[in-house]
Amino acid sequence: MHSCVIRLKDEDQMEKKPTVMVVGTRGFPGIQGGVETHCQELYPRLAREGCNVVVFRRTPFLGQDVSRSYHGVSFRDLWCPRSKYLEAIFHTTLGVLQAALEGPDLVHIHAVGPALCTPLARLLGLRVVVTSQGADYRRPKWGWLARRVMKLGEKWAARYAHRLIVVGEHIRRRMKKEYGAEATVIPNGVKIPHRPIGDDLVKQWGLEPGKYVFALGRFEEEKGFDHLLDAFAGLDVDWNLALAGDAQHASDFSRTLKSRARRSDRIVYTGVVKGKALDQLFDNCGLFVLPSHHEGLPLVLLEALSYGCSVLVSDIPACRMIPLPEKRYCPDGDVPRWRKKMEYWIRHGIDEGEKRSNLRMLEETFNWNIIAERTMELYREAMGGDPTGPSRS
Repeated sequence: MHSCVIRLKDEDQMEKKPTVMVVGTRGFPGIQGGVETHCQELYPRLAREGCNVVVFRRTPFLGQDVSRSYHGVSFRDLWCPRSKYLEAIFHTTLGVLQAALEGPDLVHIHAVGPALCTPLARLLGLRVVVTSQGADYRRPKWGWLARRVMKLGEKWAARYAHRLIVVGEHIRRRMKKEYGAEATVIPNGVKIPHRPIGDDLVKQWGLEPGKYVFALGRFEEEKGFDHLLDAFAGLDVDWNLALAGDAQHASDFSRTLKSRARRSDRIVYTGVVKGKALDQLFDNCGLFVLPSHHEGLPLVLLEALSYGCSVLVSDIPACRMIPLPEKRYCPDGDVPRWRKKMEYWIRHGIDEGEKRSNLRMLEETFNWNIIAERTMELYREAMGGDPTGPSRS
C-alpha cells in the first residue's frame, strides 16, 4: 500500500521528467507483498528515465536494512505501529502530510485502504492518482468494520482522484458500474529470469528437482493453503510439497497452517524465501500451484510463468486476467478437483510450446518497461488534466 508524489518546478516543465516521492509503502527491497514487489520493479525504472525517486518506508518491516538507496531510488524511513488495522493508514497519512509540506504536484496512492487519504490530499491542494490492486475488503482476514472502511476508501478514490489506475479489466468494469468512474488498466509486470539458476539450495531442503509441488504466499485464509494441504494429503505420488511464506501478522490460521506443514514428512516448509533460494524453488519445481480464493493481479503466477513452470491455479477473475489454457484452471476451494488436477499435471508437466507461448505473452502484456512508460504518461495527464476528479458518465 503506497503513495507516490511527483513534483515539477513550474508549468513549463510539464514535458520534463518529474521528481517522484513515494510514501505509504512497507518498503523494498525484499519485503513480502505484491504492492512492495510492484514498487521495487517500477520505481528504479522511473529513476533510470531521469526521475528523482524518494521512497518512504515503514520502519517495523526493515529489520537490519539500513540502506539509503536502491538502484537510483533514495529511501527515507518513517515509523508506524505494527498493526494490520492501523499501519497502512497511519503511514500513508504521515506521508501525505509530509508531501504537502514539500509542495508536490502529484500524489499517487496505492490500494483502497490508503485511498482513505484521497480527500485529505485534495484538501491540501495536491493532485492525486490512485491505483487499485483489487477489492482488498473482500479478504477473509478483515472484520466488518475494516471492510466498511476500505470500501469507503475505494469510493473516495473513485470520487476524488484525478486519475484512477486498476490492474485488471474486471476491476475497471466494476469501478465503472459501482461508481461511474473511468479507470485506466495498467497491469503488474514480471521480469524474465536469467539463466543458469542451479539447484544446490533446493537439494539442501531435501527436495528433488522436478519432483515437488511449489506454493508461495502470505499465510492468510484468502490464499487457500489449508485446502491445498487437504488436497495434497490425498495424493498417491512420491512428490513433496514445498510451502514458502509466512503471515505478516501472526494469527491462529497461520500458526495452524505451519503446524500442519511441519507435522508432515512430505511437506517442506521453507519460511519466507527471496533471492537465489526463491529463484531455485521456482526453476526446479515440477508444478506451481495458486489455490487462492482472492487476488488482485497475482504477481506470483506471473513469476512462475516466467520460469517456465507448469501451473495450476484457482478459477477466479484475477487469475483469468492471465490467459492460460483452460485446463490450467481449477474450481476455487474444490479439494477433490484440486487433488485430481494436481495428479494430472504431476504426470503430464508442460511442453516447450506452452512455455514459449507463456513467455511471449509475458513479454507483450506484462513487461515492466512498458508499464513504467504507461505510468509516466498517466502522471503527465494527471498533472495537466481536469482538476475536478476522474471522468464519469
